[in-house]
Amino acid sequence: MPIPEIEILNSLVSRVFQVDDFTMGDPTHGSIARYRGHLLSEDSVSAYDQLADSLKPYDITPLFRLDPGQQLVFLAPKKPDAKPTRVSINIILFILTVLSVMLVGAQQSVAPTSPGVLGQIIAFIQSMLSGWPYALSLMSILLAHEFGHYFMSRHHKTAATLPYFIPLPFPPLGTMGAAILMRGTPKNKRVLFDIGVAGPLAGIIVAIPILFYGLSISKLSVIQPVPGMMLEQEGNSIFYLLAKYMIFGKLLPDPASTHGISFGLYWLKYFFTGQPFPLGATDVSTSMVAFAGWAGLLVTMLNLIPAGTLDGGHVIYSLFGDSAKKLFPFIWGLLILLGFFWNGWWLWAVILLWLGRVHAEPLDQITQLDSRRRAIAVLALIIFILTFSPVPFAVFGGL
Repeated sequence: MPIPEIEILNSLVSRVFQVDDFTMGDPTHGSIARYRGHLLSEDSVSAYDQLADSLKPYDITPLFRLDPGQQLVFLAPKKPDAKPTRVSINIILFILTVLSVMLVGAQQSVAPTSPGVLGQIIAFIQSMLSGWPYALSLMSILLAHEFGHYFMSRHHKTAATLPYFIPLPFPPLGTMGAAILMRGTPKNKRVLFDIGVAGPLAGIIVAIPILFYGLSISKLSVIQPVPGMMLEQEGNSIFYLLAKYMIFGKLLPDPASTHGISFGLYWLKYFFTGQPFPLGATDVSTSMVAFAGWAGLLVTMLNLIPAGTLDGGHVIYSLFGDSAKKLFPFIWGLLILLGFFWNGWWLWAVILLWLGRVHAEPLDQITQLDSRRRAIAVLALIIFILTFSPVPFAVFGGL
């Protein structure tokens, strides 16, 4: 549809916006007009909806922006609707990820029922099937997380794909997680916040009971060196420490020696550096269900890192707008520092160079979070602190 006369657009904008000055744009470069001034009402959500509805017949999208001390309204040509994606790809990746996770969670001690190739095949199938408790636990957490995003996107009428799961048939997890892709632009910061925070909240709600059940069927054992083998210990977070304390009544791992320093100093050092590795200490021999619950805490924490297009980045941007970008250098520097104790953080530092420099900017940047969402943002920050593990995996080399 051709763009209407500018007088018509001016009239529609002036119904919700006090125009101080006006500039024509270039539709071929994505801008029809720019208005500087302020909204006539403090209810920016209703003002945006009213203007968007009046411009819809002309295939024009309004953009609300903030300028120091002023408000701006841009009019832009409506972007084409996102094309449907092939659901078959999501289904295939999901099945492959289930098999991948089952393989990692399998009990490797299952012996062949008979010699030969057939016996090996039967043993492999039995071993794979024995991994179902871990697969069911971990996939439940990941599904809750991703569909938290998906259903919240549907609730707010923001186009998004179904989850894409990423199989990785190797320890420790058997998967690199999953992701949905937003194919539409969130209407305002409240919508962006809701979509971003829904995943971690849904995932942690499922992960917590799985963790406690898994710990309840786990046993304590002594960590002993195994000649020629690498020992790997899941890292601690505040929440994981408290969960183990609630089940077993002590801080774990319980060191055989504090190496000549106080118990408190030993724990601070071990918590933040993973050293010294607690050989001879008593710790939980985690069931695969407990390990899945721990992995759920880890996934939640990683997604809540307050940077870029991660879930935590959506939360922090919704709270502070463009000022949130100033936090990125400090987060990136902290990951580099933590990488000296667990080098996986260096990989995340590289990932953040890709994901951490941009934010999903909503159509309406004038509307701010309400008090209820700010309270939920504080809750998300608390969850991040409680699930943060400075050293997700402590490793001890073989002897």
